[in-house]
Amino acid sequence: MIAAKNAAKSTTLPVSLPGHRPLAAGLEAPFEMLAACHERVERMLALQTKLQQHLLDKGCDEPARQAARDVMRYFDLAAPLHHQDEELHVFPPLLAGADAALRMLAERLINDHRQMEAAWIAARSVLQAIADSRPDADWRALTPAQADALNQFAALYEQHLADENGAAYPAAQAALPLEAVQAMSEDMMQRRGVAPLRP
Repeated sequence: MIAAKNAAKSTTLPVSLPGHRPLAAGLEAPFEMLAACHERVERMLALQTKLQQHLLDKGCDEPARQAARDVMRYFDLAAPLHHQDEELHVFPPLLAGADAALRMLAERLINDHRQMEAAWIAARSVLQAIADSRPDADWRALTPAQADALNQFAALYEQHLADENGAAYPAAQAALPLEAVQAMSEDMMQRRGVAPLRP
């Protein structure tokens, strides 16, 4: 939980940060790892929503600043790697396949990534302002434009995650031979600086 240093006087934002699975073990099963990343995305977006309510209720205190830093860290570091995983390994078999609907889906999901990258710039600037606020400064509520930046960024993920979980991942996993899944696992590990587990 996100808590201020002085537990006696502080409140916590009512959401837990994602737990850390052993990264190498998760990457040994790449599609399961991708699904676990989606769970983390959802939890980070829930934290971002709770942060907005916390700002209204409590102002910009240390729990709010820490929540903003946590969301930024996830979408700065983990989310780009996750999108790269999908664009290197999940979408290509769909784009190369005979199913026109899956090809169109893959193209849309790639376009979603570009929209997310653009929307993150605005959302991140709001979170950075929260993270950088001074403890002794008077906090003014988020402007409508700032709230919209956060909400629009979050909204981009709703259908995107559902389509990946429900259609793109199962179709790609069915299309890839075992050797390709193993190569996918090794590539995901290499790009994260994780040594593969050897039997």
